Amino acid sequence: MRHYSEIIDSPLVTEKGTLVNELGNQVLFRVRLGANKVEIAEAVESFFKVKVLKVRTVRLLGKKRRVGRVVGQKPAWKKAYVTLAEGQRIDFFEGA
Repeated sequence: MRHYSEIIDSPLVTEKGTLVNELGNQVLFRVRLGANKVEIAEAVESFFKVKVLKVRTVRLLGKKRRVGRVVGQKPAWKKAYVTLAEGQRIDFFEGA
């Protein structure tokens, strides 16, 4: 198994992520493109010491960016919706 730092890039703290966390006990993460659902679940369980019930993933294409005449593209990335067991919680801004 790969180390969790090779799988999870960062938590996604957005308005939608906060809403999903409150309603469905889910947490959003930005993960590496090559990571699968099993690896993501194991990485979250080992790092945050919580029980993961389900993982859903979404691949997102990078947006096109223009600087003058040159048109480039940002890299594609992957988002993971991690559903936690009842009573489990991950707080990113605890005590802030």
